[in-house]
Amino acid sequence: MLPSLLVYPVILHKETVGGFSVEVPDIGWTQGDDPADALAMAQDLIGTALAGEDTVPPATPFDQIEVSAPDMKALVSIDLELFCRQHPVMVRKHVSIPDYLNDLGIERGINFSKLLTEALHLRLDA
Repeated sequence: MLPSLLVYPVILHKETVGGFSVEVPDIGWTQGDDPADALAMAQDLIGTALAGEDTVPPATPFDQIEVSAPDMKALVSIDLELFCRQHPVMVRKHVSIPDYLNDLGIERGINFSKLLTEALHLRLDA
């Protein structure tokens, strides 16, 4: 089972035309308008890259990351379980229901996917 809380080092590179490029050495690159946005984008990159994976790359130790001014290094943490809940990957399920319920649902404008999702949240206390 993967750890829920992940921490990775990042390097913020100030761009001459504005904004910041963000290097997550163990994952990839992204960008942001300012340092706070850049760190948020790094979290999103990490979550997107690792959601649904069976393993995660080990984080490079922070003290092994070398930067020169004006670049900055920082640590970014992300709760991968929470990220996956907030950014779910939708899956298609085939379900069978009685035809009269199907007809009534259509007649009343029921969104069957939404209804099933809500029922699963209640049943699973999720």
